[in-house]
Amino acid sequence: MRGSGDHAALGRSLALVHSARGEYFGWPRDNYIGKTPQLNRRSRSWSEFWRDARLRPQLELARRNGAGGRLLEKGEHLVEKVSRLLAGHVPLPSLLHGDLWGGNAGFLASGAPVLFDPAVYWGDREADLAMTELFGGFPAAFYSAYAEIAPLDSGYAKRKPLYNLYHVLNHANLFGGAYAAQAERMMDALLAQA
Repeated sequence: MRGSGDHAALGRSLALVHSARGEYFGWPRDNYIGKTPQLNRRSRSWSEFWRDARLRPQLELARRNGAGGRLLEKGEHLVEKVSRLLAGHVPLPSLLHGDLWGGNAGFLASGAPVLFDPAVYWGDREADLAMTELFGGFPAAFYSAYAEIAPLDSGYAKRKPLYNLYHVLNHANLFGGAYAAQAERMMDALLAQA
């Protein structure tokens, strides 16, 4: 996170961003997650959107990039289980930043929070929050302030790895290395839940 400032204000501000509601999951046009094209086809079903516009495109890109067979095999099994992993969870389409890690948040000289470099779409607000925990996390004041305005459902902890898998797969596609192994471990844990 760049600079120092009011982390609680950042949490409250994100909760207000997430309070903006869409009519569907997706976005009117595709955009990018880092350098990777991000599909945003409209869907009324969150689980279908996550499966078809997030996980499947990353797996297809991994295939084109020459990823190992185990990653792809596990990935194909997992995409068939997305509906089961998200069963009973019916989020409202919220306005998401889409790429919310510490490097895309900061503070003005006044200490006021700012977010930048979004990969915006309408989705489950938990996907944004999950990513804030992926690469080091945000300070506790951020999460406490967010929860005061918009408490999370009890099942968030189980869904968080599914949401973060998208970003780990994207990192595997962009940077290779240990991210592919991390994605496989995440898939193993998710498949054990399904």
